[in-house]
Amino acid sequence: MHDAPKLTERQQQILDLVQSAIERTGAPPTRAEIASELGFRSANAAEEHLQALARKGVIELVGGTSRGIRLKSDTLRALNESRGKQFSLPLPSLAQLSLPLVGRVAAGSPILAQEHIDQTFLMEASMFARRPDYLLKVRGMSMRDAGIMDGDLLAVQKATDAKNGQIVVARLGDDVTVKRFRRTRTSIELLPENPDFKTIVVPFGDVDFQLEGLAVGLIRNNMLM
Repeated sequence: MHDAPKLTERQQQILDLVQSAIERTGAPPTRAEIASELGFRSANAAEEHLQALARKGVIELVGGTSRGIRLKSDTLRALNESRGKQFSLPLPSLAQLSLPLVGRVAAGSPILAQEHIDQTFLMEASMFARRPDYLLKVRGMSMRDAGIMDGDLLAVQKATDAKNGQIVVARLGDDVTVKRFRRTRTSIELLPENPDFKTIVVPFGDVDFQLEGLAVGLIRNNMLM
């Protein structure tokens, strides 16, 4: 059992903001977004508070990306328990999820088809803001600036629709991709979080496009080793 770290009121506000952003969009906020939301004069003030949270073991900061903020599940769980957010479950097994890890996906077949599942992980439900249905191994660096790196495992909740700004898993013909979702008057745009990659524009009615799910969490692959 981890003791809950003592947070200042401002640190708790920032932590709540990070949790809320991840639950709403699948990605943490930028320093500038935190500063704007909480009325700081500059992003540097947000950075100082984030560094303090990292020193207390609540979050992990990933360098080289504006959204490189990761929640630490054990510390977050202790905080939630101390604030009365954790419910007692009659059976320990009910707090655990069996999540299949999806590998390469064949064109035209369901993403959770048995032949696509590489292995299955047993994970604590409290690690996620919303219940995921599967894990998808991230390939490439198109979402680098959202803190999503090549080799990470993205926790995905099955969905057929999304709101603007959410991070989604989408199928385009033979490819499955992770991008930020935006709907315009004439098309759907799949936005990368890396300037080296181009926006994918999908006209309404494109038969090759299918929304597979929403990002609800992220796991650094070496955490499972």
